[in-house]
Amino acid sequence: MEIPLRAALIAWLAGDATLATSLNAVTEEAPSRTSLPWLSIAASASADWSTKTETGYETRIALELHCRGDRPDSAATLVQAIQDRIKALPRTQDGFAVIGIHFLRARAEQRGESQRLILLEYRFRTLNA
Repeated sequence: MEIPLRAALIAWLAGDATLATSLNAVTEEAPSRTSLPWLSIAASASADWSTKTETGYETRIALELHCRGDRPDSAATLVQAIQDRIKALPRTQDGFAVIGIHFLRARAEQRGESQRLILLEYRFRTLNA
């Protein structure tokens, strides 16, 4: 279930008009030749979250936003737009249902030449359709 969830999440984020005008790419893995800013999945992991009658998964997905900015809050508006879009992921998907979306943690890192890396980690609980 992890792979279909990853695909649904990337498609959902890439389909947002606000994010499309703010990001140069929304991909499953780091793009090889894309200028900043871009968003990708850094990592994911799944565990069993089944009930007695239904198969379910708890999947943690970490997203990386690579952008530019000298100020600590330079990407705040973009991060908020990403978080709002993730929360609005449709609960009914092809082959599974998203039961819950929970923000776990964020990490921001300043890199050389005014580059920033912002990591956003979420937990998704899903049941097979």
